[in-house]
Amino acid sequence: MLDGISVVIRGTITQLKTPDNMRGRVMSVTSMFVNSSNELGQFESGMMAKLLGTIPSVIFGGSMTILVVLFTWIKAPTLRKMEY
Repeated sequence: MLDGISVVIRGTITQLKTPDNMRGRVMSVTSMFVNSSNELGQFESGMMAKLLGTIPSVIFGGSMTILVVLFTWIKAPTLRKMEY
């Protein structure tokens, strides 16, 4: 559910901040990265579950997600303060 919300937020920000004459190109490149990242994420999740086991891989994945969010929060203050 939260991934769906983040997709909408990222798509909205991309459309609002991209100049009109570049919007199609930017959205197509964004689409390529988003579509390939889903497959890479599924592969990574499967490998971690195989190596660590199901429950430890879920705990590790959740912990890494929280760390990435905190790192982004600290290192990208302009993103945190963005208004349109």
